[in-house]
Amino acid sequence: MQNIVVPELGESVVEARVAKWLKRAGDRVSAGDALVELETEKIDLEVSADRAGILQTIAHQEGADVKVGEVLAVLDDSAGAAAPAEAAPVAPAPIAPAAPIAPAAPHVEDIRATPTARNVARAHDVRLEAVQPTGPRVTKQDVLRATAPASAPAAKQDPARPAAPAPARGPSPVPSGDRTETRERMSKRRATIARRLVEAQRTAAMLTTFNEVDMTNVMALRARRKEAFQKTHGVGLGIASFFVKAAVGALKAFPAINAEIQGDEIVYKHYFDIGMAVGAEGGLVVPVLRDADRMSFAQIELAIRDFAARAGNGSLTLEDLKGGTFTITNGGVFGSLMSTPILTPPQVGILGQHKIAERPIAVNGQVVVRPMMYVALSYDHRLVDGREAVQFLVRIKDLIEDPALMVVEG
Repeated sequence: MQNIVVPELGESVVEARVAKWLKRAGDRVSAGDALVELETEKIDLEVSADRAGILQTIAHQEGADVKVGEVLAVLDDSAGAAAPAEAAPVAPAPIAPAAPIAPAAPHVEDIRATPTARNVARAHDVRLEAVQPTGPRVTKQDVLRATAPASAPAAKQDPARPAAPAPARGPSPVPSGDRTETRERMSKRRATIARRLVEAQRTAAMLTTFNEVDMTNVMALRARRKEAFQKTHGVGLGIASFFVKAAVGALKAFPAINAEIQGDEIVYKHYFDIGMAVGAEGGLVVPVLRDADRMSFAQIELAIRDFAARAGNGSLTLEDLKGGTFTITNGGVFGSLMSTPILTPPQVGILGQHKIAERPIAVNGQVVVRPMMYVALSYDHRLVDGREAVQFLVRIKDLIEDPALMVVEG
């Protein structure tokens, strides 16, 4: 007998939720077969069988919270050697498709879908096999898109009633449309995000300082070099790599913002692991650029593109998300003009980028229109003084407005 246990989940992750059993008690499995999907605060992962056998018992059902090392199931691996001999009698299985309904269940189980997508599909009574995925796995958004056509006709029936003009005179006491509610359990990631955001505000003395950056020179440089850069490196030259380089330069000048508090000690990090916040289906994830100070512009752009793709298809690993000494988040991709980013403990600083918008500004006594971006630095005042925070952001501004400094000063 072999115990199937919750594996090590990575730095600071000690708990997971059983999202979906891919095998059932009594099923024969081969070595490498995925048995169960676990949902953690950072990523979803599958636990596979190390050897062949029969899944004897399942210790925790779907929805249960489990800790690292806990037994998920018991595998009878003594039956593994008998698998080839017993496989022969199963050969007549092709008869099963004769029943039109029988194939549906196995196909549903085989469909690659995120745990959240499965929950939403059950809540809306949507057949997963009928959902067209936009990536390698069916996502929550795919399921919600599949529900849209079904709800459209229902919404058009009520306006056909003679009483339809009534709303123009004021609120009607009788509901005129669907007033349904759905309830779903918070995912581990969303629950953890909620808990940590509250903890960050409760445990850190968090303040935010703002500045604005003239993006003219960076945008002009990108325009001049974009074709050659794309041809040489196979990736576009974006804004993100400039901010990563500027952040590293500013962190070198103000090392306290690259540090953390441990008890009554300050731990200064002499390396620069920059977290890049990425919006994903289950919530924000922050994959980390390791040793960003040693990366070229092309390496940064390629890594960020890879992070975005894998955040979208759910293939980020715990190693991708581990650690980080400082974080950059970009609300501008969603249209945000200004925001106050929240810290990711134990980090003491996070840089917020925003939408680039043309605005009139004064230059040498003249009013000119320039592409401007508001930037924000949220910081832990327990370790970082206001003067340092302001000067840090001014350093970011200087480096972005004169990108040649990044080359000249290394």
